[in-house]
Amino acid sequence: MCERIVIMGVAGCGKSSLAQSLAQALGWSLVEGDDFHSEHNREKMARGVALTDADRSGWLTALGAEMARHPAGVVVTCSALKRDYRNRLRMAAPAVGFVYLHIAQAEAQRRVLARAASHFFNASLVENQFATLESPVGEPGVVTLDASLALAILQARVLDWLAMADRKLKVE
Repeated sequence: MCERIVIMGVAGCGKSSLAQSLAQALGWSLVEGDDFHSEHNREKMARGVALTDADRSGWLTALGAEMARHPAGVVVTCSALKRDYRNRLRMAAPAVGFVYLHIAQAEAQRRVLARAASHFFNASLVENQFATLESPVGEPGVVTLDASLALAILQARVLDWLAMADRKLKVE
């Protein structure tokens, strides 16, 4: 069974909401990826300046280390936009699964604009997130879900996916 889950996708897809719901349902720790960004990164994003691979490097290292600290179960939010980023997290903490919340760009933009007063992420960066995204579809240990589904349905589908993966491991 996956002992670590990364809820991934572009800004506005609902990573934090699903992660909170799953962590509570599983009794696992919750790690909010945004909390691990440097002040420099947060300021850049607030100004509408896209992060580079170099900007994200320390963030991914910190997230990987935090994931490794939770061998008994953790749910992490992380955009994990590129395959290289996901591979870095896989190397840092084995037994990780990724839940990719797929969302249309217009809907992501709408959601990010709706939370503008309470979140540092500048809505002008949504387009860049879509341009940067390397779809994880087809990678091992990834389930893709439609981010427009109700939170309860998303949670149930992830729990089913985890249970199915656990059954498969027991059979092998």
